[in-house]
Amino acid sequence: MAEEIEKSVPTEESLMEKISEKIHHHDSSSSSESEYEKPDSPSAVKAKIYRMFGREKPVHKVLGGGKPADVFLWRDKKLSGAVLGVATAIWVLFELVEYHLLSLLCHISILALGGLFLWSNAHTLINKTSPQIPEIHVPEEAFLVVASSLRNELHQAFVILRSIALGRDLKKFLMVVVGLWIISVVGNWFNFLTLVYICFVILHTVPMLYEKHEDKVDPLAEKAMKELQKQYVVFDEKVLSKIPIASLKAKAKLG
Repeated sequence: MAEEIEKSVPTEESLMEKISEKIHHHDSSSSSESEYEKPDSPSAVKAKIYRMFGREKPVHKVLGGGKPADVFLWRDKKLSGAVLGVATAIWVLFELVEYHLLSLLCHISILALGGLFLWSNAHTLINKTSPQIPEIHVPEEAFLVVASSLRNELHQAFVILRSIALGRDLKKFLMVVVGLWIISVVGNWFNFLTLVYICFVILHTVPMLYEKHEDKVDPLAEKAMKELQKQYVVFDEKVLSKIPIASLKAKAKLG
């Protein structure tokens, strides 16, 4: 009888150990699942953050990536500073000094060709080797790619302008009219070269500053966009909805 009691005790202990192991295994699996789910929450929160112009890519990718984006975002400070310095020198030369582009190109060509010509003919007298001028081959593929991308952009612009001219999208029509009016006003303040230089400086400063402070700028932009949408709804109810576009289209079809 005592032996039977001793046998039953280990079996009960083994059952208790199995139950405790199962409980611990369940707790560890649930804790691991909770730890696995934790990293997803920041990404889910980050996905809900408003970004300007509805972008989903980083600013570097939006600017096209590669060297141009590095220059605009000051990833290579020496190169970005050199590009901005050259642009500033060109603007000062043409705008402040009032030098003409054709005169500049001719003078640079005269100096370059004159120096190479003298060097090529006088290298024997000064005991130096003649200048090694490489043959320049203009790549056809690069020009075709640029021309193709430019054609696509122009085609898309003409499609939008055609849809606006046909009266299909009143919102786009108003946006284009306001944009052209703003450009005409700004064009009265500056000449074309100064306007191009201002745009160039903006491209070299605004994206870089925005990338550094986008977490502060995006909430403000979200509030501004919501306010603009509210104002547009009010403007649509009071003005745009009263414009008889549908009746005008019906009369045009009948005519």
